[in-house]
Amino acid sequence: MSGPVHALWRVVRERWLRHQLMLPEFAFLLDPPPPDEWVSLDCETTGLKVGVDEIVSIGAVRIVGDRILASERLEVLVRPQGKVSEQSILIHRLREKDVAQGVPAQEAVKQLLHFIGSRPLVGYYLEFDVAMLNRVVVPLLGWGLPQAQIEVSALYYDHKMRQMPAHQRQAPPEIDLRLATLMNDLGLPMREAHNPVNDAVMAGLAFIKLRHLARNN
Repeated sequence: MSGPVHALWRVVRERWLRHQLMLPEFAFLLDPPPPDEWVSLDCETTGLKVGVDEIVSIGAVRIVGDRILASERLEVLVRPQGKVSEQSILIHRLREKDVAQGVPAQEAVKQLLHFIGSRPLVGYYLEFDVAMLNRVVVPLLGWGLPQAQIEVSALYYDHKMRQMPAHQRQAPPEIDLRLATLMNDLGLPMREAHNPVNDAVMAGLAFIKLRHLARNN
């Protein structure tokens, strides 16, 4: 898509979204994003089925330039309507009595939207988190999260491809995209996984490092 066509598409899309917006107080989501700022986020859920499972916690941190603003973070416990399975408790260690102290999903998402603003989103397998959030966002606003989305595992894949000789890129070997492998390969510290803030911080660190490597490649 050429520059002028892309710019026109963005204008038309923004006007359509503003027209469809069900809560005008969230129009700020469509503003131009602050330069060189992003939000890294992660969700813990009752399972991996987008149409069935629910969010039990959300974590997010702001990124400005090459820094993660650890003091500017969001961590919210969410009270699901259904049960928390034993299998999911083994992963995120949030029991039913823990999430019973949480806020309803709609309130949690409103807090997240105010925290994100119009900043692009960063995450590790972000597509799943966005799909889970949109189950709440779409009925609330009339459309899903409008921010640009940056997938850390895709950036890492591109980084590994750039490191290969040209002849190998035609049929590249399988690239290990597991978070632990990614963090270790990039020389970044691992935090305890399946804590949403920790996972958001790790994705943010990987994003910063991969941007730096791409700029200097």
